[in-house]
Amino acid sequence: MAFFVAVYSVLRKASAQPGLLVLGGLSIQGNIKPVRSLMDQLQVAMDNGAKLALLPIENERSFSDVSAEVLENVDPVFYGDLRQTAFKALRLT
Repeated sequence: MAFFVAVYSVLRKASAQPGLLVLGGLSIQGNIKPVRSLMDQLQVAMDNGAKLALLPIENERSFSDVSAEVLENVDPVFYGDLRQTAFKALRLT
């Protein structure tokens, strides 16, 4: 997903939001894959300065495992499709 956002930002000549983390995978069929071990990845992201995390909507269920400290520092934004991901990453309407 991060690669898709990077390519889209180049094509649109628009920068991604500062402090952005894009998690999730993309299958060869174009399906969005949820993140495994969400807590660990968000903890590392927070430790490295991430402020905003784009997450697959399927990961919303696993948010009970995320610590309060991480949730205070990294704002989660959920996405459900490719276009929505790119728009949220680049702050497009």
